[in-house]
Parts: sequence; structure tokens; C-alpha cells
Amino acid sequence: MRHTNNARRSRRESSRSKRVRRGATQSGNAPLSLRRLTGYFRAHPRSLRFSLARLTRAPLSSLMTIGVIGIALSLPASLHVLLKNVLGAVENLDTNPGISLYLTPGLAEEDRHALQERLSRRADIASIELVTAEQGLRQFREVSGMGEVLDALEDNPLPDTLILTPTDQDDLSSLERIAGELEALPQIELVQLDLAWLKRLHAILDVGKRLVLAIAMVLALAVLLIVGNTVRLDIEGRKDEIVVAKLIGATNGFVRRPFLYSGLLYGLLGGLTACLTVEIAIGFMRGPVARLSSLYQNAYELSGLRPVDTLVVLGTSVALGLAGSWFAVGRHLGRIEPS
Repeated sequence: MRHTNNARRSRRESSRSKRVRRGATQSGNAPLSLRRLTGYFRAHPRSLRFSLARLTRAPLSSLMTIGVIGIALSLPASLHVLLKNVLGAVENLDTNPGISLYLTPGLAEEDRHALQERLSRRADIASIELVTAEQGLRQFREVSGMGEVLDALEDNPLPDTLILTPTDQDDLSSLERIAGELEALPQIELVQLDLAWLKRLHAILDVGKRLVLAIAMVLALAVLLIVGNTVRLDIEGRKDEIVVAKLIGATNGFVRRPFLYSGLLYGLLGGLTACLTVEIAIGFMRGPVARLSSLYQNAYELSGLRPVDTLVVLGTSVALGLAGSWFAVGRHLGRIEPS
């Protein structure tokens, strides 16, 4: 019986040793590329932790660099939010193009009807709406809230008004031509082109968009230079360490990786600072803007960065940080070689 148990034990140990040898053979041949891939991915968290440690060891200089990047990125982001809010306010306005004709005070009713009949036959006028002096005064009373003041007036100061809707509502030059022709009529005291200011406002906003883009490009270049110079100084400060690392066989990719993560962290933290700065500014202005809009019988509220805007700012800042550090590392790291 004892001999049988010993035989079973030896067979189990023999099979176990075979499995160990088989695993050792497999780990020595096929898993070599797997070990290299695993080591490559393990190196990235180590480089990230190393870069974070470098930033925290010099908190004042790191905060100054991050603050400068955040301020540089917050300016175009703030201008973008400002333009977006102006466009939102304009979209809430009445954008139906029209021409208001203020008739001569005391114009007889038959003369007014004759003028309406004459204008209705024009091919460039789609419709005509009459607003009498009484209707205009009533509307003004409701909108302005100046009822007591208006009651003190002896006469109605408002004239009869014809509101014309042109056939071509998108051509500002056509609207100005019609207004010029109607202004010469004796029955009309004043012609007001209602949407001329709105067209000019859109033109100004288009110029503003180009200006924001130009400022963003200049400040993006500034961020590249800031990150590149910061990484360059870091490389110069670690020159001896880099030489030693290369002497013991470190590749350029291994040496480059922590600096790239430093640029990424500078860009990410600078982008977060920019987003926070914009939101603080919007929150600071939201109350006064709401009170101002309420005075004009409006309930407009400032809007901040949308999630997509935040992602754009963060993505741009990270890309700029990586690009700046890559440029600095590629320019200066190759010059550091063991002598």
C-alpha cells in the first residue's frame, strides 16, 4: 500500500514539473512580445505619476504656468460666449423685415386710403398693415407703462402708420431703394427701415467672429511657446539625469515620455482654469444682465459654456500642450548625448 501511494505521489510531482517546464518554455518564447507590450503600457502610468510629482515639487512655478495658459485660453473662450449670447438675444427679437411709414399729421382719411391703394399695386410690396394713431397710443401705453403720463396729454402725439412687408425680405439694398422712393411722397413724413440696424448688427457680428478666430490663433501660438519654454527649462534642469539614463540604455522615447505628459498636464489644467474663469465671469454678469433685460420687458439670461464648448476648450488646450512639449523635446533632447 505504501509503495502504491509513493508511486502516485511521484506521478503527480512528475506531471507538475512537466507543467512548470512547459510554462517556463512558453514564457521564454511566445510571451516575449506580450511582456514588451505590457511593459510599454506600464511605463505610461509611471511617467504620468512622475510628471505629476514634478509639478507638485515646484507648485508656485507650476501654478504660474497653468494660470498664464488659462488666462490666454479664457480670452477667446469669453469672446465666443459673448458673441453667442448676443446672437441669442438677436434671435429673440422680431426679425420680420418691414418698412414703417409715418403719415403726415392731419392727413385726410380719403388721402390715406388713396395712398394705401397706390402702394398695394406695387410689385415689390407684399402686404400693408395700418396702425392708427389710437391703436399706436394704446400699444405704447401697454408696453411703456407710462399710462399716467399719457393721460396727462391733451392730444395724441402719434401719427397714423403704414407697415409695409416687402416682397424681397432678404435684400437690404432693395429695402433701402423702396424706402428712398417712399420718402419722397408728400403724404409721408418719416420712413423707418426696421431691420437695417439688424443687418448691420449681423455684419458686425461676422467681423467679431473673424476677430475671435484671429485672437484665438495668436493666443494658441502663445500657449505653444509657453509650454515649449517651460519644458525646455525642465530639460535643461535634468540634463545630467538624461545623460545618465542614456548611458544605462534608455531610449529617446523613454526619456521623452515624462516631458510629453508634463505638456499634457499643463494643457489640461490650463484648459480647466480657462473654463472656470469663463464661468465665474458669466456668473458675475448674469445678475446685472437679468435686471437690465427686465427693464425692457424681457427675460433674457446669459448662458455660459455648453458641454461641447467645454470639450473644445479642453481638447484644444491638451493638443496645444502636447504640441508645445513635443516641439521642445524634439528640438532639445537630441542635443543631449553622453560624451
